Order: sequence, then structure tokens, then C-alpha cells
Amino acid sequence: MPRPYTLFTGQWADLPFEEVAKLASGWGYDGLEIAVSGDHLDAWRWDEPGYVESKLAVLEKYNLKVWAISNHLKGQAVCDDPIDFRHEAIVGAKVWGDGDPEGVRQRAAEEMKHTARLAKALGVDTVVGFTGSSIWQYVAMFPPVPEKVIDAGYQDFADRWNPILDVFDECGVRFAHEVHPSEIAYDYWTTVRTLEAIGHREAFGLNWDPSHFMWQGIDPVSFIWDFKDRIYHVDCKDTKLRPTGRNTVMGSHLPWGDPRRGWDFVSAGRGDVPWESSFRALTAIGYNGPISVEWEDAGMDRLHGAPEALAALKKFDFPPSQTSFDAAFSQD
Repeated sequence: MPRPYTLFTGQWADLPFEEVAKLASGWGYDGLEIAVSGDHLDAWRWDEPGYVESKLAVLEKYNLKVWAISNHLKGQAVCDDPIDFRHEAIVGAKVWGDGDPEGVRQRAAEEMKHTARLAKALGVDTVVGFTGSSIWQYVAMFPPVPEKVIDAGYQDFADRWNPILDVFDECGVRFAHEVHPSEIAYDYWTTVRTLEAIGHREAFGLNWDPSHFMWQGIDPVSFIWDFKDRIYHVDCKDTKLRPTGRNTVMGSHLPWGDPRRGWDFVSAGRGDVPWESSFRALTAIGYNGPISVEWEDAGMDRLHGAPEALAALKKFDFPPSQTSFDAAFSQD
């Protein structure tokens, strides 16, 4: 059975939910990965009579399904330090409140718990998102950072996320963390350390998004294999690398799409992600969940790019063989 293809609505939250559903259906998507953002989803309304039913009715109207929802923006605020103007711009008035940093973290954690409840109400078993990090600010490790500070950062993550994951367990829902710079798990070894910090509890897994691996030099295919028991969801975004000796992986504080950057996000199929090898690896580990297109490309109109990305990815994602190689060659 082919894997379903969904459109992640995070980059479309400026449009009404029904408009995005209509667009995605017309382009041939099977469903949506719905973001808790804009009018698409509000986690605080998870138990409001008729709310969930209204969202499901829109999906049904356009012959779409939902296998996962996401809440990246509020998850970011759970562990971040500092909490500042950047968070005020993304977490919304309810979570921001008076802006007191610890209050923001606590309200963000409460929203993540509600997101698990909302997922259950929608009949969904996976929430995709970020965790934030109190130690990302030390990524350069200079001025020198004592080991105890890094240890404390992972302990802070565990202390803040274990109570959230308890609610996920109660709801029968899993959290798929997107391994991403600025998070507690942002590369290979920090992913290992993060899973260790929470005792490898099953409620916490990974959202495989290769775009963030490419510019860091992480092999996205090996990552699938090494963390095969934790790949709970797949987001597809592409990255084009263009280091020149002047353009570097650090980005130089330049905006997306600036030709002086050493890399940029591009529409899936137009970058350097080894999609065929990646899909073969996903098949090898038995991943049958949704392939979600997270469309980002500063140089392309999204109304052109989203359907193009769907077609590009499907070229690399084909049904596995139903006959083993050995069996095929053992016939007389």
C-alpha cells in the first residue's frame, strides 16, 4: 500500500484552513499535517463542543485525512533560554501573557499537553514539533562552557518534557521531535544524548526532516537506519548547498534566498537531499506513515512549488518488491 502524502500547513497559516484544504486536495494530496497555528488548529479548544468535528468536516469535504498534527512554535518555548522578542512573535497572546520567561515556558508546556489531547480527539497518534533548548546558546562552546552546564541543560529538558510526555502516554499519542538547530537535539550525537536524557521512553521519537541534516553534514540515510525505532514521522524539505569559500554553512546572518548564503531551503527535488536512497531506507525500516511536504523556498511561489514538490517526491517513492531477490533467482 503506498504511503499517504500530506501537506504541512505551518507555512500556510496566513490562509484560512478551508482554503488550504481546498488547495491541497486540488493538487492531489491525500491529507494535511495540520499546524496548531492561525485558524488551522487551536489546542486550547480541544474539548470545546463541535470544534474537532468542524475541522474533520472540512477534511471530509475535500476528501482529505489527517495522520499527524504539529505544534512547533509553542514547543520551542518550553525549554528556551532566553525567552525574548522572538518568542513573542510566534507563541501567541495566550502563551506570551505578561512575557515573564518562566510563565511563558509553563504556558507553552500546558499547550503541548493540550495538543496531545487535541490529537487524540482528532483520532491522530502523532504530534510533530520542537522542544526548545536552554543550552543552544552555547553551541560554539566559546567562551568555554563547563560540562556541568551542558549536563544541566539536558536535565532541564527531561524535567520539563517528562510531565508533557506523561499526558502523551495517557492519550496514546507520540511526540515526534524535529531534529533541528536551536533544539535540544539538533544533530546526530545530541539526538543520542536527548533520548538518553528521558530514558528512551517510547512517547518521544523523531520527525525525520533531511533539510536540516544536509547543511550540517549529517548523512540523512544513515540517520534513518540508526534511529529506525524512533522515526515516527517524515517531513520533506530540501536544501541546496553552495559553499564558495565566502559563502558558509553559518549563514552570515543573511536572509533566506540571499545568494551570499552557503545554503538555502528549496522546493523538494531541487536540492541535494538523496531522496531515492532515503525512501529506500524508510521502506527498509518499515515506515508506512505519511510523507509530509513542508514546503519552503524563498525564490519560488508556493502555489507553484507545493504541487511540484508532491510530483517530484513521488518519482522517488515506489512500492517495494513483493518477491525476495534470492527467491527470484532460485526458480528453474
